[in-house]
Amino acid sequence: MAKSRKVIITCAVTGAIHTPSMSPHLPITPQQIADAALGAAEAGAAVVHLHARNPKDGRPDQSPAAFEPFLKVIKQSSNVVINLTTGGSPTMLVEERVQPAATFKPEVASLNMGTMNFGLYPMIPRFKGKFKYDWEEPYLENSAKGMFKNTFADIEYILKTCADNGTRFEIECYDIGHLYTLRHFLDRGLVKPPLFIQSVFGILGGIGPHPEDVMQMKRTADRLFGDQYHWSVLGAGQSQMRIAAMAASMGGNVRVGLEDSLWIGPGKLAESNAQQVKMARQILEGLGLEVATPDEAREILSLKGGDKVAF
Repeated sequence: MAKSRKVIITCAVTGAIHTPSMSPHLPITPQQIADAALGAAEAGAAVVHLHARNPKDGRPDQSPAAFEPFLKVIKQSSNVVINLTTGGSPTMLVEERVQPAATFKPEVASLNMGTMNFGLYPMIPRFKGKFKYDWEEPYLENSAKGMFKNTFADIEYILKTCADNGTRFEIECYDIGHLYTLRHFLDRGLVKPPLFIQSVFGILGGIGPHPEDVMQMKRTADRLFGDQYHWSVLGAGQSQMRIAAMAASMGGNVRVGLEDSLWIGPGKLAESNAQQVKMARQILEGLGLEVATPDEAREILSLKGGDKVAF
């Protein structure tokens, strides 16, 4: 793993996992998403990871038109590094998922490294009878029958579609095999170091959140990529801050945000993305670590610079 003295905090502000009925604090509208991203940046996030939603009912929306309103606000108001999803949601085709990154040419875009089961349905009992919109429960329920499709051809399609954009990738690895898939694309020259590997722990269908899982992910990445990568982690749900603390103490970067967890403590909903960023920052500084600014993150990750994006 490549070494840096500063820790990059990424904040994933809304995502496509949680539905609006789960928390009144989940950003839905373009203004809410922009405000959440700017609040996270002010709290210490160097990178904001962005999805879009239909402002009327909160369902995931991967159309460039849904992204444009909040991207302009964020870009005009902050120096924060913008990271656009190419994951979208498990219900979308890859041609749909890549459109925001292809259109807006961000500094960073996420990229999933494998087809997998992606179980959201265990969240249904907690909210049964409380869903506000008719799409929410079927969306969660259907995750038991379907899969999150990211074939070798899909991954190559995203990489080649964005090849001339100058975009670098936050490479999301939900299991050990995903690291080997990344090694395959590195050997083919379709991705270039330094790699920015985001290890994801605690999604049903992927690797778990046990400390042994965290150590195994890092050991495997070290063996496959040596000093050619920067490591970041996200823990889903209640494991969010525990995983962040563990990985940071191992030299990693961290990701928090309402995409990954709605909570700030046992039974207590986070009131904002900024609240989670502040807690992560307290953990990092309590460990004697320094938090990277957006420009320091750009230097660490070899990004193209915020003045070259297309929005």
